[in-house]
This record gives sequence, C-alpha cells and structure tokens, in this order.
Amino acid sequence: MFIRQTRTGNKATGESYVTYRLVRTERIGGKVRQITLLNLGRHFPIKQEDWPILCSRIEQLLNHTQALIMPLECSESIERAAQRYHGQRVARAPVIASATEGAAGSTSEPRPPADFQEVDVDSLQMTQPRSVGVEHVGLHAASELGLIETLNELGVSGVVQASILGNLIGRMGQPGSELATWNWLQQHSALGELMDVDFLSMSHMSLYRASDVLMKHREVIETRLFSTARTLFDLQETVTLYDLSNTYFEGEAELNRKAKRGRSKEKRSDCPRVTLGLVLDGSGFVRRSQTFAGNVSEPGTLASMLAGLGTPAGALVVMDAGIATDANVAWLVEHGYRYLVVRRGGMRQFDATRSVSIETAGEEWRHLQKELSLDGQELCLYCHSPTRQLKEEAMLAQSCGRFEAGLQQMRDGLQKPKSEKGHDKLLERLGRLKQKSRGASQHYQVNLVTENSGQTVTAITWQKVPVPGTMATHPGVYCLRTNELAWDEEKLWRTYTMLTDLESVFRSLKSELGLRPIYHHKEVRSDGHLFITVLAYQCVQFLRVKLKAAGITDSWASLRDILSVQRRVTATFNQRDGRSLHVRKATVAEPDLLAIYRALGISATPGGIRKLIS
Repeated sequence: MFIRQTRTGNKATGESYVTYRLVRTERIGGKVRQITLLNLGRHFPIKQEDWPILCSRIEQLLNHTQALIMPLECSESIERAAQRYHGQRVARAPVIASATEGAAGSTSEPRPPADFQEVDVDSLQMTQPRSVGVEHVGLHAASELGLIETLNELGVSGVVQASILGNLIGRMGQPGSELATWNWLQQHSALGELMDVDFLSMSHMSLYRASDVLMKHREVIETRLFSTARTLFDLQETVTLYDLSNTYFEGEAELNRKAKRGRSKEKRSDCPRVTLGLVLDGSGFVRRSQTFAGNVSEPGTLASMLAGLGTPAGALVVMDAGIATDANVAWLVEHGYRYLVVRRGGMRQFDATRSVSIETAGEEWRHLQKELSLDGQELCLYCHSPTRQLKEEAMLAQSCGRFEAGLQQMRDGLQKPKSEKGHDKLLERLGRLKQKSRGASQHYQVNLVTENSGQTVTAITWQKVPVPGTMATHPGVYCLRTNELAWDEEKLWRTYTMLTDLESVFRSLKSELGLRPIYHHKEVRSDGHLFITVLAYQCVQFLRVKLKAAGITDSWASLRDILSVQRRVTATFNQRDGRSLHVRKATVAEPDLLAIYRALGISATPGGIRKLIS
C-alpha cells in the first residue's frame, strides 16, 4: 500500500492540478496492476516524508493481527489521519443486504445467504461509533419535502448541497452555531456515510457559504417546500397564523443593521436583538419567514409579510393582540381577508345565561358568549375560563395586597414625629405607589385627610371600589373579534387556539432547534442562521405530522432522544487465516425507534451493512 500522485486537469476550465490516491498493487492475469483504494483529493495534508508510516498504520488498522505482533508508534496527526482513512475504507466497502430488513417492514427483498466466517471472538474491537438516527429521518424528511430536488434544479453543486444538509440536520440533531455543527459532523455523526460525503475534508467555512447560498434562493425554497407539504398532506389553505419572536446576539453585531436593542422577555436587554416573523398554515407548516430589526413595531410587520403570498380570497388570518391594531384589521378587510384576533382593550362582559359550554382537549371547560356589533359587521366572542379566572384572581389579590401594604406604610408613617406629612410630598409618593401597582390602584378611592390649612396630612383612608368591565369584576374573561359571522362559538374558539400551536413552534425553534443565540456579526449570516432553523422546523413538522397519523405524538426533544440511541459501529475480528474481518452496520433499532421507522416507512438499518476482509 502506498500513496500515488497523479497530475490531472479540469476539462471545463483547463486547470491542471495534482491529486493523491491510496493504492495497492495486485497481480491480475499475470500483470501487476495498481488498484485505487481511496481518492485522497487534491488537498492531502500529510507531508511526503510521513507517507510510509501513514500507509503502514492504515495497514495495521485494516489487519489487526499486524498491530498485535508489531505495534507501530506514530504522531497524533498521523494517527488521526490513519483512523480517518481506515474508517473511509470500511465505510466504502461493498454494501450487502441486511438480514433484518424484512423485520423492519421497509422492504420485501429476500434475505441474503448466510456468510459464515471463522474468527477469534476475543479479538473483537468496536470502533468509530457515530450517531445515525436523527440523520436518517432528517435526510428522509428533506427528500420527501423536495429540498434535495429543489437544490438540484437550482444548480447547487454537490459539495454545497452536502453543506446545506449538514447545517440543516445538524440543527435537528445537535442545535448550536454553524461551528458547533461542523464539529458534530466531523466527530459525532454518521451523516457523511449516509450521503457518501467526507465532512472531515471540509472547512467550517463551507457551512457559512452554504448559508449564503440558501439566502440567495430563500423565496424559491420556502415556496417549494410549503407547496410540497400542501400536496403531501392535502392541506386546505383556509387559516393563516401570524406571529413574531426574537433572538439575541452574543456580541455587539455592529455590522448588522437589524441588530437593535429592545425589551427582552429573556432578560437579555443587554444584547442587541433581531426579530423573526412567521406566517404559518393552520397545519403548522411555514409559508413564509422574514427577519426584522430587533426593535421593530409588531403591528407594522403584517402587511409586508402577508402581501404577495397568493393566499386564497377569504382566508382567515389569526393573530394575537400585539399585532391586531385597528389599522391592521382594516388592512385585512381591505385586501379581502377574514380575521380572528384578540380584542385590544375594551370592557369585559359575560352573561352566563346566554353562553354555551365546550370541553377542551385538556378536559377543562370554556364558556362562550357571542355578541354582534351594532353595525352588524363584526362579532365579539367573550370567552370565560375557570382556570384563567383563578389565576387572574390570585394575580389581582397579590397586586391589591401590595398596594394596600404601601398605603398602610404611608399611614403608619404619619404617627412618627419626624416623618414627612406634607400634602404635596405624600401625593407624589402616592403617585409612585400607583405606578407600581400594575392596575390595582384603579380599584381604590384614596383620600388624604388634611388639617384646616390643607398643607399637613393627618390621616389616610381608602376604599376598594372595583371598576366595572375589568379583571376585578370579570376575572377569567377575554374577547375575540372577527368578521366571520357564520361560524358558531365552538368553531371560532377552536380555530383561535391554533395560535397556541404557533407559540409552540417558536418554543421548538428556540429550545429544540437552536434559534438562540446568534454568534454572527454580518446581516446575511445571521439571517441565514435563522432560515436554517426554519428549514429544520419544516423537516421536524413533516416528521411529526407523519408520526401523529401513526399515533406517535411525542415532542421533537423526546423523538430526538429516542433516535439518538442508534449508532453505526465497526466490528473488527481476526480470522484464522490471518486476515481481518471488518463489518460496519447500525445497532439494532429498539422498539420505540423501530415504531418510528415503521411509521415513516424507512429502513431500520440506516447505511446498510458493509463488509471488508483485509
């Protein structure tokens, strides 16, 4: 075994370059032939003086008996390279049919004939364990959604396609930055084997460049994937969900014009942010995504996101109160949309005698009352939730308790000789207390009793008088508004609850698919990071919809735990004739994993079985 240099050229460009190959000599038909074992590429990193020891170490790994008889010491870099090329040699050995394929229910091919080998059991070595479960279902989802076909039609090269899929499936399997994904692909994942791609030969910059290509074709890819999902699952485009979420940057991101500071629910107001808007179908698949500045006004994003989507006339748009301004509702009506939104402000009301009751999936009750507007153009649906009532009553009681405690503290201070008793000063103090009461103060009438001059306060009194139409008088009540007048109370309410599914989408993006944080400083790279996460979500949603039809309703985090157990491993034995037997295959799928594979209709032995005798 030795390394050969070959000068070759690119016929298209006329470029001439040297490529390296790992070869061995064999006598065939009375002549000595050189057989190529591995193509090492043009950027072979090992110095020429180290080639003999590298080849010797690869031969030892391929024939374990040699290593036992005469161990070879080499540098760490040579050992890493030898392990890598040994792994590629085994991984690219001929594929043999699996004897367990029939049990997986994925193929009806006959089992192969038995292959008996006489080996030394004590010589068994298990090497190169790599995860394969998430990679297997991720590639299946990307293929079924038409992503791979779309990339081919767009003329994306094989190397860039591999990097795109590496980014995408890495986000599904090990959420993190592109650099973390690169490390995962090189050291922990068998994705390269399934795709016949050597991720070890790629630099981390290839993943960044793949992100740039995705952004170049963003609109086409997004449209094609949703269209395919709509065809696969026969989706009816009757409901459109819209919402926003944000993520923060690690660093100042000075090169990104969208990186702006704003209020952060994650208590990361110290970091600049960027906002992600999603338009989803009622089935949960993303129709469109767009990134906005971190300090964007939520209501101002609706028109730019919905315009040009080609949504059928009369489609229903569902969104929360943060976006449902009067101006946005008017825009929806003007452009032929129906709407179902939470009403912003207004008085609460509820008449139990005119309501209907329905049971939720969580075995809780909701009480619903419809009211038609005076002009007959809009319907208000007042919804009462006993669970929400208990929560709001507790919140109001806590807020009122703090307000009354503050009033009592002011009253007690009047008894101290050196305390402040001036009317104007205590009025300022009362104003600050009301500001911190979060709405509780509106339910109190407070009186500062003064002496005859009116300058010194002698007593403080208060009385609780709940304001009609608020949380104090109607706890647990909220109002939906819509111009869909034909639907009944239950259909309206159940349609609006789809928005909670959108909120679960954002939770999945942020906690399960690595949306947060962003480490990029350039705008196109941060946008690419978000778009990769959206594509990963599309694949996850495809898998979950398919699995739900088979009765598997786990979250992606739970599914990923089940999938992560399966590994591809190389088993090496010494044979009686002095040669070594290498068998690389996936571990047997456990019952939960096997159920997933059967529901998706894919093989339970990803990568097949490869056998090499050396």
